[in-house]
Amino acid sequence: MIRAHVLICGGTGCTSSGSKTIQEVFAEKIEQFGLKDEVKLVQTGCFGLCELGPVVIVHPDGTFYSRVEATDVEEIVSEHLLKGRVVDRLVYADTGSDAPVEGNVSLNDTVFYKTQNRVALRNCGVINPESIDEYIAMDGYAALGKALTEMTPEEVIQEITDSGLRGRGGGGFPTGRKWALTAPNKAPQKYVVCNADEGDPGAFMDRSVLEGDPHSIIEAMAIAGYAIGATEGYVYVRAEYPIAVARLQLAIEQAREYGLLGKDIFGSGFDFDMHIRLGAGAFVCGEETALMTSIEGNRGEPRPRPPYPAVRGLYNSPTVENNVETFANVPQIILRGAEWFASMGTEKSKGTKVFALGGKIKHTGLVEIPMGTTLREIIEDIGGGIPNGKKFKAAQTGGPSGGCIPADLIDTPVDYDNLTAIGCMMGSGGLIVMDEDTCMVDMAKFFLEFTVDESCGKCTPCRVGTKRLLEKLDKITKGNGTLEDIDELEQLCYYIKENSLCGLGQTAPNPVLSTLKFFRDEYVAHVVDKKCPAGVCKDLLQYVIVEDLCKGCTKCARNCPVNAIEGAVKQPHVIDQDKCIKCGACVANCNFKAIIKQ
Repeated sequence: MIRAHVLICGGTGCTSSGSKTIQEVFAEKIEQFGLKDEVKLVQTGCFGLCELGPVVIVHPDGTFYSRVEATDVEEIVSEHLLKGRVVDRLVYADTGSDAPVEGNVSLNDTVFYKTQNRVALRNCGVINPESIDEYIAMDGYAALGKALTEMTPEEVIQEITDSGLRGRGGGGFPTGRKWALTAPNKAPQKYVVCNADEGDPGAFMDRSVLEGDPHSIIEAMAIAGYAIGATEGYVYVRAEYPIAVARLQLAIEQAREYGLLGKDIFGSGFDFDMHIRLGAGAFVCGEETALMTSIEGNRGEPRPRPPYPAVRGLYNSPTVENNVETFANVPQIILRGAEWFASMGTEKSKGTKVFALGGKIKHTGLVEIPMGTTLREIIEDIGGGIPNGKKFKAAQTGGPSGGCIPADLIDTPVDYDNLTAIGCMMGSGGLIVMDEDTCMVDMAKFFLEFTVDESCGKCTPCRVGTKRLLEKLDKITKGNGTLEDIDELEQLCYYIKENSLCGLGQTAPNPVLSTLKFFRDEYVAHVVDKKCPAGVCKDLLQYVIVEDLCKGCTKCARNCPVNAIEGAVKQPHVIDQDKCIKCGACVANCNFKAIIKQ
């Protein structure tokens, strides 16, 4: 009889930290201690707290062990699984209380989890993603059964429309309306496409859903197929996601074996099957028409719209395209009703949103919160605040297509309309937190470097315009810019936005425009004072030794790779600015904090 379950994270983050080895050692030790018939090992998807991996959860008590190493496994097995004694030293204890923690602390007791509401991530970290039976045990495929046996296609579309679900890929287009526009169009073949080409730097929401709950996407795509009259679906996923691809392929095979894909599903007469197409990592293929062009075997370039994919999409046929997170919500809406979903979030932004929280934040990882949750709650409560006593400066939402939310707008509710109102956008869900040591001009330059590399080159405003933007930013960060350059930078941004063919070019200037709006003083400091206030831009930086603090130990001089530091033993040293390459080795080696950046 099974009396305990050991859940081990099998997401990419924990796998890279050695969770596969830990699972193997657990299996070995469980057998060694004679617990094979009493303890079951379960590999799950991502729990969300990625920086604490490898993560191990022991049920039924729910004890949450973090940063587990292979050498810890024997103690967990012998003490916890055999004798019932929780291994306190491995228990993650951030519960928001200063009281010492002894014994069990569950995942739901942590500050990170307390305010989350997991809908799209409901099964991630809960079930074995490689088992269709575990998905079915969590009401999996019940929504598909309900749609096919109790609802008409029109009723399915109406339910999605009434829920207020909007596309979670960045644009926020109403999902029900997209389906309704596609359904009436007659064609010999229609398609459902899932966009899993997650290209934003720092974003890993879709990957985690595919790794932790692949059957939810299969079920949702079949429901969409029934609603619009499509019998074939494609998941376009980047080849850099090998775990997600393998689990999705296994899930498709299992669904076919169970009769949940293929002919006459649930005896309803409805046929639906699906396939995987691997992308090569082109960011532009996140745009729906470029993605479809790539599936067709052509170079991934966007097409002019109209006609929209609802009329002429994949293989010139009517097509519905949604991203992974959008689809992950669909089965729950059908099963629990539009009113239930619409009860979460705000008036115009219903439901929840998954964010990949990263950057200068204590708790990096995946969070799912109701729309309308303030940025302060996300950063200070769920994220645990800024580490090392630093101050919050800004948060970048939407990746290369998004903008920055400054510290004085930290109480902004995070939803589609509020972010748009301040010149930002939701994007797919990457949320990068920046502290006082971040240069906002350099940050804008970083995202422009990305979009310049990722532009497909089809239209001149994007191909040439983003390159000119990057050149001006580079000029400013090197101290060669002028006030006229700042004005021209802004003008060029609006030209690119208005004239680019697709969303990549239309949104590429957003990081520049938002930093100009909220941090224009930093641009001015770079061009007028020839200083980088954050001390990031090397060409505007000087390392200086404070005479009163220098003990003349010579350690900085001995570690300088270009011999730029001079001075006698026990006498204050001096840095030759003409020789200095601003590598920072002197700061790293000074034991007296005598070297400063200015």
